Amino acid sequence: MASLDIYRPAAQQQLKQLGEQNAIATLPIVFGEQPVAIARRAMQTGRAEGYDVVMLDTAGRLHIDQTLMNEVQQVRDAVSPGETLLVTDAMAGQDAVNVAREFHDKVGITGIVLTRVDGDARGGAALSMKAVTNTPIKFLGVGEKIDQLDAFDAKRVAGSILGQGDVVGLVERAAQVIEQEEAEKTAEKMLKGQFTLEDMERQIAQLRKMGDLKGLLGMIPGLGKMKQQIADADFDDKKIARQQAIIQSMTLKERRNPKLLNGSRRKRIAAGAGVQVSEVNRLLKQFEMMSKMMKKAGKMGLGKTGKFPGLPGLGGGGMPQLPPGMKSPFK
Repeated sequence: MASLDIYRPAAQQQLKQLGEQNAIATLPIVFGEQPVAIARRAMQTGRAEGYDVVMLDTAGRLHIDQTLMNEVQQVRDAVSPGETLLVTDAMAGQDAVNVAREFHDKVGITGIVLTRVDGDARGGAALSMKAVTNTPIKFLGVGEKIDQLDAFDAKRVAGSILGQGDVVGLVERAAQVIEQEEAEKTAEKMLKGQFTLEDMERQIAQLRKMGDLKGLLGMIPGLGKMKQQIADADFDDKKIARQQAIIQSMTLKERRNPKLLNGSRRKRIAAGAGVQVSEVNRLLKQFEMMSKMMKKAGKMGLGKTGKFPGLPGLGGGGMPQLPPGMKSPFK
């Protein structure tokens, strides 16, 4: 990778750091070197060192800037890229569409990468940009981490725009971070009423690995129409992190036997997690409700029917229909 952004402070160093974090080589920085010269040096280095792909990261812009547009044209003419991808923000709305049109007319893009699709825009800008450029949407950014870049799938985006969620995407993301054998053991314990705070902490850790919580909720069919209820319920990644910190402040015996948690122990745990005692009490109440609900589910034959008895506040009804060929995790 090579950064051609000589305008934003530390932009080149930022790309270098990103490369180091993900084991991707970056072009050594030469201060004062201009974008076209950097691009040529990057291509020469790529050929000399036998790389299959050279990625040139040009300067970003929030609106059409003729000087920067000319610069991109010069880079294109100098290196004749195999792909010219426009990375744009789904939340920018009509501005993103205008930028896409201008770039395609003056530079000639081969595809679009749409970021922040996990936000309220839900990818609606993708339709307009595809229409004005007649080029494919290649990737969607659904978070800020390096692994939160998904290949574009028209059906999933359509489902997101219509508030129908994305069950396939949710299951795929879960499969990346959750060990199936471990999940089956935990599910079995839950249904037998043997669920502990230790198990709860593991589940919270897995949930946090899956990415932004509100983005995940938006992938569940039906919940896209319940934005206000979700906001009122105070679903928040920081809150989830605090819950994990509370459990991690407990001893192993306390996690496995919550009955030990008297007033003095709760004060100690709150101090260790940097929260109020009320938050510790709230977590324990949630754990108690969750344990009772899952024990009840086990008695009602959840493992055999694949149906939920209904979550408090979210109504009953069972699992959404899974895509063809996908097995229910409850059978």
